Amino acid sequence: MKRLCKFISDYMGVLVLVAAVVALAVPEAFSGIKPTVINPLLGIIMFGMGMALRLEDFKIVFSRPKDVVIGCVAQFTVMPLLALLLSRVFALDEALAVGVILVGCCPGGTASNVITYLAKGDLALSVGMTATSTVLAPVMTPLLVWLLAGKSVDVDVAGMLLSILWVVILPIVAGLIVKGLCPKLTERMTVCLPAVSSLAIAFIVLIVISANAQKLLMGGMVIIVVVALHNLCGLGLGWLVGRLLRLPDAKRRAISIEVGMQNSGLASSLATLHFAAYPMATIPGAVFSVWHNISGAIVARLYARVAK
Repeated sequence: MKRLCKFISDYMGVLVLVAAVVALAVPEAFSGIKPTVINPLLGIIMFGMGMALRLEDFKIVFSRPKDVVIGCVAQFTVMPLLALLLSRVFALDEALAVGVILVGCCPGGTASNVITYLAKGDLALSVGMTATSTVLAPVMTPLLVWLLAGKSVDVDVAGMLLSILWVVILPIVAGLIVKGLCPKLTERMTVCLPAVSSLAIAFIVLIVISANAQKLLMGGMVIIVVVALHNLCGLGLGWLVGRLLRLPDAKRRAISIEVGMQNSGLASSLATLHFAAYPMATIPGAVFSVWHNISGAIVARLYARVAK
């Protein structure tokens, strides 16, 4: 079982890519799956994150507040503004623009900690940034979406806040509580958690892409280019922020990866819940889930090779 779980988590990028290809090839095979299952799947991922976190992981916020503040400010400025810029430059239609902006306004992705570890970055800073940006997300994500997309679409700020509380914060807190009450059980389950999260992410991608396969095939190249640029520019600008502030190399790598890798599953979930009038708004999150796992693995290798 341990070997199987390790295999699944090690090849998460490949698994997600396969899910996307299958969804595009035979979308009708998954037509019976309702998008409403995305929320429970995301809740499972967040519950696993809660069980994997330790209270000590939050201590970095108080012991090294400057690093976390720098990282979180970069997280909630670089990616949202990049999303808006790319939407304008590529003249995306309203639905796709909303989807790209949603991705940009979400907190850091759960896979960023693994990628930071592989890249020989500052893992403690990565975990602290992920935890902090996730806790801030119920306020920051709806507010930023409203500021950047509110003029063109109706943004339910209160509804999005409640959705993030229910789908993200509550499962994380539940995971922390279970870990506190049943530490031995949690320790045994921790081995399987990355694999479960990988399967859940792949299933989310499968659902979203199969539901929009025809539209994605018709105009998918543009959104793939936009998503790739969004991720790569985020990685580059995150590193540049650390360089300009003269942070050590390990911290630069951590900030780069945290900024560039988003919780794109949350973006797809929010699009499904709050932008039903724009079905294509779910697509950028699904494409981002595929792409950033591939680019993350490549970047981790490059960073690890030049690590001092």
